[in-house]
Amino acid sequence: MTVFIILFRGVGGATQLPTKPLREALGKAGFENVATYINSGNAVLKSRKARETVISTIAAICAREFGFEKAIHAVTQAEWDELIANNPFPKAVSTPKFLHAAVLADEPDKGRVEALRGFAASGEGIEVVGKVAYLHTPNGFGTSKLAEKFDKGIGVANTARNWNTVLKLAELAKTAAG
Repeated sequence: MTVFIILFRGVGGATQLPTKPLREALGKAGFENVATYINSGNAVLKSRKARETVISTIAAICAREFGFEKAIHAVTQAEWDELIANNPFPKAVSTPKFLHAAVLADEPDKGRVEALRGFAASGEGIEVVGKVAYLHTPNGFGTSKLAEKFDKGIGVANTARNWNTVLKLAELAKTAAG
């Protein structure tokens, strides 16, 4: 059995995935130890299915039940633990809302990452480790030019979570593992 952290892209504002009905639908589909975290597109579950099957099953449920048809990323608990361990901004965890980890569908072009660094204000930073981009925006994510340009600038499908959410999802994954 593998514990997966499920990250739904683009939840918030007009796009909602109601957490209780989502948990119930995932449980009915045979996923175990299902948990959700805040109404912004996060779930944790346990399954014997391969990652691709987990994603396609969840995508079908979300389209049918909730009209949700955006990207879904599935990260194993081991990969999530590695994401935390590889954080290149260890001092930034003291203010976790200003540190974000973006799960990337593929490794981005190094030139794109360098171009994004050109938008970083003093003290800001972006580092990519494998298929994770870390953004440190100590003056605020919402006011950062780097953060504003990141989504299109990185050139690969992605979804980001602040460090508070990263740590909470790790805690939920540990509970799901049993």
